[in-house]
Amino acid sequence: MEPQLNDQRAHAVVIITLPPSDDPSQGKTISAFTLTDHNYPPEIHPEDHPNPTFQPDPLHQNSDLGLWFSDLSTGSPRLVLSLLAISLLAIAFYGSVFPNTVPVFRVYDERDRDEEANRRETSSFVFPVYHKLGARAIPDRNLAEVVDVVKSGILVESIDKELVNPVKVNDVFSTMAASFDSSTTILPVGGDVYPNGLYFTRILVGKHYFYLDIDTGSDLTWVQCDAPCRSCAKGANQLYTPRKGMLVRSAESLCVEIQKNQVTEHCENCEQCDYEIEYADLSSSLGVLTKDEFHINLYNGSVADLDIVFGCGYDQQGLLLNTLVKADGILGLSRAKISLPSQLASRGIISNVVGHCLPSDLNGEGYIIMGSDLVPTHGMTWVPMLHHSHLEVYQMQVSKVSYGYGMLSLDGRVGKVLFDTGSSYTYFPNKAYSQLVKSLKEVSGLGLTLDESDKTLPICWQADFLISSMSDVKRFFRPITLQIGSKWWIISRKLVLQPEDYLIISNKGNICLGILDGSSVHDGSTIILGDVSMRGHLIVYDNVKRRIGWMRSDCVRPRDSDFNVPFFQG
Repeated sequence: MEPQLNDQRAHAVVIITLPPSDDPSQGKTISAFTLTDHNYPPEIHPEDHPNPTFQPDPLHQNSDLGLWFSDLSTGSPRLVLSLLAISLLAIAFYGSVFPNTVPVFRVYDERDRDEEANRRETSSFVFPVYHKLGARAIPDRNLAEVVDVVKSGILVESIDKELVNPVKVNDVFSTMAASFDSSTTILPVGGDVYPNGLYFTRILVGKHYFYLDIDTGSDLTWVQCDAPCRSCAKGANQLYTPRKGMLVRSAESLCVEIQKNQVTEHCENCEQCDYEIEYADLSSSLGVLTKDEFHINLYNGSVADLDIVFGCGYDQQGLLLNTLVKADGILGLSRAKISLPSQLASRGIISNVVGHCLPSDLNGEGYIIMGSDLVPTHGMTWVPMLHHSHLEVYQMQVSKVSYGYGMLSLDGRVGKVLFDTGSSYTYFPNKAYSQLVKSLKEVSGLGLTLDESDKTLPICWQADFLISSMSDVKRFFRPITLQIGSKWWIISRKLVLQPEDYLIISNKGNICLGILDGSSVHDGSTIILGDVSMRGHLIVYDNVKRRIGWMRSDCVRPRDSDFNVPFFQG
């Protein structure tokens, strides 16, 4: 039975408008409308005038939406209420996804906006780093005596002729910690896989600059030291001279930390803290722990100085001496308490998050970040960080490894991948390496032949055409895929190494395999991911959430939408 016109009643309709997804700051709006039937004077009824002439309501005129609402109002009042409830749930869901959107029932005043801005402020540091060969001159600058926070949220310096008192700087950072989530350190990085074989940064320690080989597999930061020196390479700069009275005593906690994995027993009553480190290639460094001021450039070019514990290495042995022709020491970036990021995190200056982006270009500059502020919130692939029983290294589990569509053996067990910027090349366990080399024989029929006279790396190919760049030969090779987590291909995470992530071009113009036999490296069963496979990626080690993430990047500067200050200063 169709309803009579005089049975229709007025109904209220609420229309909720959400902001556009690309600009949630516009907020949400709620509009209320009243839908009514055609109005007749009380004394006039439609049945008394079969053909009345009247002007339709503008809301209903030529509007299917109005008729639809009218039908819903009269026939399905529960449906109207259900739609209204669904709209309210949509608002709640949208608010949870976009928490920074202006709430419907709250009006921000200027103080609210200022408080919100303060919560988003961050401070950062910059260590100027350039290639050792042809390095650009960096003008000397006085250190900041006072570090202030300005309205824009950037730290600025007051220049003074005297060095800043570290206590003053630490007091500033302690105050900052109460209002900032964390700070972030940025260290621009230079170097290459070949021919130099290392990536390095440049840090001002005391009164002198030192080039340090960045190493995520090392705990201790150390420099070659005149204490006096028993065995030191020429180095990029003069030997470091330790400051009087700054040696670390054996009873201090960081001494206990560095000596816990050493062969010699810890000496509780010694006046100094001795250390001896042996690396995977059997190189070693012997020295003592000391303290000195690391002068740290802030993100906007300001400077702070902090007392850092590091090693004074007076006896280096093995292949390490070759590396130290181009650098002065090692920058330890591992999870250990004595590493540089851990020492900064323990003072509340940064959150314990480390990332690096190594440039692929020979003349390019990459960067290291310490702290979480500049870690991208989108585009990263994250996997759990695997705990090691006694080493503070960065590693993850891998369930499968493949070259193209062919599987490489992990001896029927879950494998491990260790991220090590101290290794120029990548290492596979023996069986997986042998299968990879066998699979690569296919390139010999595609215009490439083995060149045993090229001793750059164990396997190099000569082409019957000129190789000017990696793009000339990458079509002959297949990607290597590391499957992390589940063995189900669809739901697992993957780290894909394209040909440019495991090949180099030698000085002879040949293409060489940058993956080596790792049977005698580490424990022999772990994949060591070296610089060659990490170039052109931003890789982040989040020690707070215990995860490792990566994404492709040109490594020019961090992807950061919240900061507008230039990346390189000076």
